Amino acid sequence: MFAFKNLSPTITDMIRFDHSHVLVTSHQYTADTKPRVKKALAETICDALEIHATLEEEIFYPAMRGIDNDEPVLLKSVPEHNEMRRLISELRSTPAGDVRHDQLLQELMRDVMHHVADEETVLLPHAERLLGKDRLSELGVAMTKRRLELVGPKAGKIAMETAVGFSGSTAALVIGVVGALTAATLLTRKTAPS
Repeated sequence: MFAFKNLSPTITDMIRFDHSHVLVTSHQYTADTKPRVKKALAETICDALEIHATLEEEIFYPAMRGIDNDEPVLLKSVPEHNEMRRLISELRSTPAGDVRHDQLLQELMRDVMHHVADEETVLLPHAERLLGKDRLSELGVAMTKRRLELVGPKAGKIAMETAVGFSGSTAALVIGVVGALTAATLLTRKTAPS
């Protein structure tokens, strides 16, 4: 556990990275993009957001509630996640060639950017002040382990969406990261005590 703790980023750094990943992916989506690529980018965003929301709800928010249950940003986070899930469901059921698909992605990203701004300007700095480096690192380890469990079954799907949605070296880089996560998942399962 000690070595893994030293290698894992803090939970707040991981949350910031997730935010950046979704925002960068959304910038690849344009109105004139081919429908197949639009759908792949939208799925990449949706998968990333679903995994991210689950990680926050299972690990980060409970830790924060334990020290400051009345934080306003924390109180509205789960309802915002639920609205995001509603939009994701509608987005997934809308054909990429339909103008509504573009509108739904734009609405989703507006909500995400508002949520990200609240977390990054209020909640994450608050967590860093109250939790301390060791606890943030412990939570980072827990988030990494849970992420591997969530990504594992979707690794092939995520890799294919990324390959279609991104081009050239970016796709190779992300596919490499997904491959590494998959390998880590397998390694974790093989080395975990029974």
